Amino acid sequence: MDDAKFRRVTEDFWVAPQLAEEDFARIAALGIRTVINNRPDGEAPDQLPSAEAEAAARAAGLRYLSVPVPSGGVFPDQVAAMAEALATSEGPWLAYCRSGTRSCRLWAFVAARDRHPVEILEAAARAGYDLHDLWPTLETIHALAREPVVVGA
Repeated sequence: MDDAKFRRVTEDFWVAPQLAEEDFARIAALGIRTVINNRPDGEAPDQLPSAEAEAAARAAGLRYLSVPVPSGGVFPDQVAAMAEALATSEGPWLAYCRSGTRSCRLWAFVAARDRHPVEILEAAARAGYDLHDLWPTLETIHALAREPVVVGA
């Protein structure tokens, strides 16, 4: 199997297109600790169901989490769920969906709290993903995360 399937976005975050059962051993060999499935079950007839993916991940010694994001958009509750998944599991992480794009976009929204949008877009581009359309949203998330909280005003 070709390791090029797995795209490194940052030192500890990777994305990939749809995984097959045999991919999980290679993922573990790369040093990944947690796999996050961003693809809802039943999206395509040939995709590995989440329960089978979880079994394959566990057999390879990986933690498996599911944060499904239907094709067509990412919503705040999904960003919150992804942030929670990353905060409560051990990295490095690999997230996957049909092509890897949804997973990369979801990572970008979470990362925007702590990273500047330019850094996010450059990291995504190095991994082969063009996220320039997210610029205004990433900029807003980044700015809001930096606003001081005024108590009792």
